[in-house]
Amino acid sequence: MVTQTVAVSGASGLVGGRVVQLLKSAGHTVLPISRRSTDSSTILWEPDRGFLNPARLEGVDAIVHLAGENIAAGRWSPAQKQKIRDSRVQGTRSLVESLKNLTKRPKTLVCASAIGFYGDRGDEVLNEHSAPGSGFLVDVCREWEAAAATATDLGMRVVQVRLGVVLSAQGGALQKMLLPFRLGAGGIVGSGRQYWSWIGVTDAARVFAYCVEHSEISGPVNAVSPHTATNFDFTKTLGSVLRRPTIFPLPGFMAKIVLGEMAGPLLLASARVTPDALRKAGFTFSQPGLRECLEAELK
Repeated sequence: MVTQTVAVSGASGLVGGRVVQLLKSAGHTVLPISRRSTDSSTILWEPDRGFLNPARLEGVDAIVHLAGENIAAGRWSPAQKQKIRDSRVQGTRSLVESLKNLTKRPKTLVCASAIGFYGDRGDEVLNEHSAPGSGFLVDVCREWEAAAATATDLGMRVVQVRLGVVLSAQGGALQKMLLPFRLGAGGIVGSGRQYWSWIGVTDAARVFAYCVEHSEISGPVNAVSPHTATNFDFTKTLGSVLRRPTIFPLPGFMAKIVLGEMAGPLLLASARVTPDALRKAGFTFSQPGLRECLEAELK
């Protein structure tokens, strides 16, 4: 394998931190992209202005772009929704724009996206060729991916990694569930029949590293386990791993009262997504099963 120099935005995030570790352990040189300088290797970037010193990207082989406002950071007020959109769409446009004047541009852009692209689709099996759904998150994902795709005009290989629900005890949805479940207050959300397409945080990071290293991969890639689960199955499995009862359901209307608009796409929507592109590319999941993933995260 040829080692590369890889610039990573969102390098301190839940997935980004793991991506950095994996790339370094494989012998690659990693340059964090950040608003704040942590050391001399950091490439300074302001999403609304671009890179403060674009020349730092000369000779970089690939960019992994993970930066974006946490979609579950707060209720979706108009201002928060604008922040979610701008951090992804405008931020990605700014990143690509900054590459135009480089003499030696990166060959690859691996940009995060999300299975929110598909919207609420019930039992329909969805792969990378499935049409987008409708709604706020769908629109954000479509514009986000389109912004990344403009890098193809610069001769770059572009991969859009559509992340499922990333499972980690250190952050994200699983971390938020742990306290109520450990207190015996966990239960199904809504009908429980909606599909939650998930991926362990270790495998999520491995997908980004794999896409950097495998030049035959391009376009959208669903980063989800091959074994998706309904909310009912997820709830019962998590309760079993924690050895706690799961008898307190959260009705859909109550979820909307508590969380507002975001309850629909984040908790109640159903997306039965398959990782067809990863399978075709020969990617092997280290934690394909839900129980083994939860046990590894919660040990």
